Amino acid sequence: MTTDHATANSRPLERDAQVAMSHHDVSPNDIALGVVIGRASEYFDFFVFGIASVLVFPKVFFPFADPLTGTLYAFAIFALAFIARPLGSIFFMWVHKRHGRGVKLTAALFLLGGSTAAISFLPSYNSIGVVSIELLAILRVAQGFALGGAWDGMASLLALNAPRERRGWYAMIPQLGAPFGFMVASALFAFFVVNLTPEDFTDWGWRFPFFCAFTINVVALFARLRLVATPEFTRLLDKGQLEPVGIVDLARHHALDVWIGAFVPLASFALFHLVTIFPIAWLVLSSDRSAGDFLMVQFSGAVICAGAVAASGLIADQIGRRNMLLISAGLIAAFACGSILAPLIFGENAIGQTIYVNIGFMLLGLSYGQTTGAVTSRLGSRYRYTGAALTSDLAWLFGAGFAPLVVLYLSTAYGLAMVGVYLLSGALATLLALSLDRSEMRQM
Repeated sequence: MTTDHATANSRPLERDAQVAMSHHDVSPNDIALGVVIGRASEYFDFFVFGIASVLVFPKVFFPFADPLTGTLYAFAIFALAFIARPLGSIFFMWVHKRHGRGVKLTAALFLLGGSTAAISFLPSYNSIGVVSIELLAILRVAQGFALGGAWDGMASLLALNAPRERRGWYAMIPQLGAPFGFMVASALFAFFVVNLTPEDFTDWGWRFPFFCAFTINVVALFARLRLVATPEFTRLLDKGQLEPVGIVDLARHHALDVWIGAFVPLASFALFHLVTIFPIAWLVLSSDRSAGDFLMVQFSGAVICAGAVAASGLIADQIGRRNMLLISAGLIAAFACGSILAPLIFGENAIGQTIYVNIGFMLLGLSYGQTTGAVTSRLGSRYRYTGAALTSDLAWLFGAGFAPLVVLYLSTAYGLAMVGVYLLSGALATLLALSLDRSEMRQM
């Protein structure tokens, strides 16, 4: 396909951008950078909301409830985004077909950044009553809906163009966005928690990380559009058949594969919020340890996680991604059993808490680093674009969306051992899904 032909067939709203970028060559390094920047901005938005669900929302939006109940209410709103995410994927696939990839991505990221930034301007419950909670819930749904549309095919394109012997390495690159996003979010909150009085932080300090989200998303948008708008990128996508297909068509040919793919990464996704959001809630509610101090412990854990994600790519290229997922699920199961047998590790022992979090982040990196390929292991190239998005949405919904809410409730009602029970169920689900899918894991 020539550049002129690619431009001639572009959607009208994308044509000018493609002409402007017609002399820009897209390299694998460009795609990798765009993927990491895009994913980091998305995870930043979600982690900012998750951290605020513990440190801010119970006081600002649920002051009528006790701290535990207020946090449970906040986690219920936190889960709404994961319900909205598959709906957003379906809607924005339609936008993609109708108006093009660039329009879809622009609308989704502006909605994601705008809804996150809008939270920073919300009045408190004491100012406008229950309307503040309703507005918070609406904006949270908008976050999830927008994230469903942020799928741009870059991760799939990067993997499809990877050398066979380095597919594990290229599969892990998009996953680096998660620890990078958490580093920025945790560092911002830690700065304000440490340097402001509790009153100032509750009044205005917490709003700054949300306000930053819009700027971060604009930067990420231009970094991604710089690639998406090029005819070369379009040619690469066309070559890999990375275009949206109808949901009915996908379900008719790959319904079982989508369900299996959604459960393969469950161990990793169950662990995801159990080392990021839940520990903050438990410590704030049950100990005197400074939240700012613990956020910096988690920052160091995210650094370890990033290193483990990179290591997962190297290991997977040596032993295979399916074996890597089996091993990491087994390690998470062992970690879960340890949590069941030694729940006091989350007690007042700061050293034990630090060790627990760092081990958890390490295991998260090893397992999460290869989930990109896991969710599309059996999808044909024609169904990979839509199937990857929806399978990932379902995996997040089942594995992570309700994890903070469920685990906080169970642990306060029945003890910290329930953290291990919940995590063990995710590891067993992954092992079962992998046993049902014995085919060789193919690259996304």
